Amino acid sequence: MEFRTYLRHFDYGLLAAVGGLVAFGMVIIYSATHSDPNLPSPFYYVRAQGIAVAMGAVLMMVFALIDFRGLQAYRWHIFIGISVLLVLVLLPLGHSALGGQRWIPLGFFNMQPSELAKIAIILVISSYLTDRQRGDLETHTTVVALAYALVPALLVFRQPDFGTMLVIVAVTVALLFIYGTRMLHFIIMGAAVAVGLFLVLQVLPVVGIQILKHYQVDRLLVFLHPGQDPSGSGYHLLQSKIAIGSGMLTGKGLYQGTQTQLNFLPEHHTDFIFSVLGEELGFIGEAILLALYTIVIWRGLRITMISESVFGSLVAGGVVAMFVFQIFVNIGMTVGIMPITGIPLPFMSYGGSSMVSNLVAVGLLESIHIRSRLISDRRYMRAQIAG
Repeated sequence: MEFRTYLRHFDYGLLAAVGGLVAFGMVIIYSATHSDPNLPSPFYYVRAQGIAVAMGAVLMMVFALIDFRGLQAYRWHIFIGISVLLVLVLLPLGHSALGGQRWIPLGFFNMQPSELAKIAIILVISSYLTDRQRGDLETHTTVVALAYALVPALLVFRQPDFGTMLVIVAVTVALLFIYGTRMLHFIIMGAAVAVGLFLVLQVLPVVGIQILKHYQVDRLLVFLHPGQDPSGSGYHLLQSKIAIGSGMLTGKGLYQGTQTQLNFLPEHHTDFIFSVLGEELGFIGEAILLALYTIVIWRGLRITMISESVFGSLVAGGVVAMFVFQIFVNIGMTVGIMPITGIPLPFMSYGGSSMVSNLVAVGLLESIHIRSRLISDRRYMRAQIAG
């Protein structure tokens, strides 16, 4: 009986939009990879992504059915656990690829702890902020919240995974904003970031200290002038813009995109999957994708507002901020208005750990929605009995 009650309070609009995005992503991944002669099967990437979807769906249901409020008591367990995993990645057992050491091989699945770190930091900082009272110690609260984020952010940066580090920072800032942190704190943080970037990009290299690798600097700045190095650092962005532009209104059709099928477009099943969509399905396909994302963000914001607890509102707001930041940066980098940072497009880009973590985030949203509806129902019943 209780299980049926839980099912009745699911946000099926959110589930439908996420299901549509996952299915959409599987189709585009297949289109982008099926003709690769180096693969043992045309369904190689689709099959691997399907395993991640199945794992993520199970975990989504688990997190949806448990009471999210119980996670608040495990702040330190979550923080220490994700920190240990991020350290393990840097040890010899970590799996390296494309210049980064980001995965822990589990045999059937390569786990990327940096993806799980995004969910962990939402839970950890939300739990901490919920336990704090606004007042005289606001500066202390902000500093401690930033310290919680600093540990995983630095470990992720060390892999190196600059994009995921940016997501962790963005989520932390969003949680502080939702919590009600004074604007002065954000001004100080913004100034600190500006000074830090100036030192890292301009001052420290002059004295022989290279914080960012040369390719990272090139990827960050190439969007300003991609034509200056069309066959080098600007190649990805130029090919992406050609692919999207050539799709026009209706696209060239699935499996017909020349930039994609002839492998002119690099990383077309991961970072630049939006470019594949734009080339093959055109503006109409892009509009459908953005409509599905809009539904996810709308339902997430609604859950943020109807939550009956501060912890629930913070977690839901953090999840929404994570999705919004990743969507904006990924699509922005494919059209040339944002730096190329390697942030995947949620539910679309190929990547098992990314898919699992995104579905876990949806499970948290559903858990918050279910508990909010249950509390609302009980309140209504009490009012009816009292009346």
